[in-house]
Amino acid sequence: MIEILDTQLISDGKDLIRKGIAALNDKDYENAKEDFFEAQKKFTVAKNSGYISVCMSLSGMTSYLLDNKKYKLAIQIIDDAIYMAGISKNKTAQLFAEIAQGDINFGENNPEVAILHYNNAKDIADSEDEFFMSDYINTRINQIRSGMEISLPMKSDPLVSLVKIGRSINALTDINVLLKVIAEETKNAIQADRCTVFLYDKEKDELWSKIALGMESQEIRFPADKGLAGYVVKTGESVNIADAYNDPRFNKDVDSKSGYHTKSILCMPIKNNNQEIIGAFQVLNKLDGVFTKNDEDLLVAVGGSASIALENAQLFEQQKELYKEQKQLFESFIDTLATSIDARDKITSGHSSRVKLYSMLIVDALKLDTHDKEIIEKAAILHDIGKIGIKDVVLQKEGKLTPEEYAHIQQHVKITHDILEKIHMSDDFKLITEIACSHHEKWDGTGYYRHLSGENIPYGGRILAVSDVFDAITSKRHYRDKMPIANVIKILINDSGSHFDKNIVDVFLSISVDKIINVFLTESHIIFKDQDRKLMSKYSLLDIYNFINDGSSEQIVNLFNHYYSGSED
Repeated sequence: MIEILDTQLISDGKDLIRKGIAALNDKDYENAKEDFFEAQKKFTVAKNSGYISVCMSLSGMTSYLLDNKKYKLAIQIIDDAIYMAGISKNKTAQLFAEIAQGDINFGENNPEVAILHYNNAKDIADSEDEFFMSDYINTRINQIRSGMEISLPMKSDPLVSLVKIGRSINALTDINVLLKVIAEETKNAIQADRCTVFLYDKEKDELWSKIALGMESQEIRFPADKGLAGYVVKTGESVNIADAYNDPRFNKDVDSKSGYHTKSILCMPIKNNNQEIIGAFQVLNKLDGVFTKNDEDLLVAVGGSASIALENAQLFEQQKELYKEQKQLFESFIDTLATSIDARDKITSGHSSRVKLYSMLIVDALKLDTHDKEIIEKAAILHDIGKIGIKDVVLQKEGKLTPEEYAHIQQHVKITHDILEKIHMSDDFKLITEIACSHHEKWDGTGYYRHLSGENIPYGGRILAVSDVFDAITSKRHYRDKMPIANVIKILINDSGSHFDKNIVDVFLSISVDKIINVFLTESHIIFKDQDRKLMSKYSLLDIYNFINDGSSEQIVNLFNHYYSGSED
């Protein structure tokens, strides 16, 4: 019985706080102070120190706003509130202590200190904001930055909320963010405690939302014929209930599960330009009484703007999904093309995949942006697609090629260009084509097939050139073994400035060895031991080369060669 009484006292006290905050926003400081005092008495009986602290912070702040000559008294009350907030460890108490200190410093013309307290409050409100003080905090911050006075009213102007929602039509495409903006601005405009915007999923015949103010952000889904929101969606009628618990359509179970106490409800369908119902507003607990005809009219106006924004956002979401599907189809097509080469040339199977991996290591080391990375990645996968036009007898020859056979296999680069050029070209795919068919160009212009030189070679092509040669001479073939790593690195160094772009070689040789080994092991069954991975991460390929040449760190060299050779021993 005592617990039930305490719960009721706390609930009544919170309602008084909400009422007082509404009065505070209207500059009705006398009534606000009275509400906070009455709330504090209820929390005192319930022995809840956290909410006593909240009331003290609000009382001290309101006393100052009522008469700034009571500065010392206000500070004393707020100091006591801060102490109690610390003891109770109540986030809401800490939030209001920061807001109160912000208001005092704002009023005393200490804007820098006030901003610090408001920002602290903002951080707390991100995780705990049961009285929805975010708008209050943001308004205070904006008032300071705009050079306004603390005495200006805080209450939201409904027309301002309508303008904000209207702007969202052009500014927002994320459906989740848009739902939150519409819900918050609707709540502010109508001066309600909570607002949820539900969307109607015709395909599943469900109502859903990812925004429910006062609760954690989560997706809510339920059949479209359930609840008051379902009722207005199915009937097209608006519902304005002054006393929820005396209306048979209200489901009390929701309150019992959430701990919330619903009093008044305004629920209205959202219609598009064709008068089709696409969702519903559900607004709870008018702060200063019950919802009026003016509130209904305002909600209709909000719905007019909101419906356009929501439909645009849903269309954008559908376009994103379509683009995602097209991208997956494109990537699957590219992978299939690359696999077709592996199927023809078992000798070099996996080469395109490893060239891609080495190229991505270089791209990451160069800190190229995501767009460039995706372009180079696709080009790496497709760089040898032209080998599909090379004769099997040449492509699969295990011995040394004759000059004629070598000239024939060189044609694969031109064939790569011709194949990719026939694909419907976007600007991005043109770049992929140019990069893919330039991986055999050389810095000094002696490469093929267009004999480009220096920076005339696409940047991605210069990256592929290093990756392609490195993989070719570090991979085992039927007719030869892997080249010793010292010889491999020496070729890269010696051919910098003639075959390769020196800057790219330098970057490649600086990459930590554990990342290089990860690529080696894509064609081996050896497990990369954690302690070895950690050790190898400390060294680069250039370090390994120097260790080999000066005869030092034999253990490191042997460990590297163990993974390089792919031997279990």
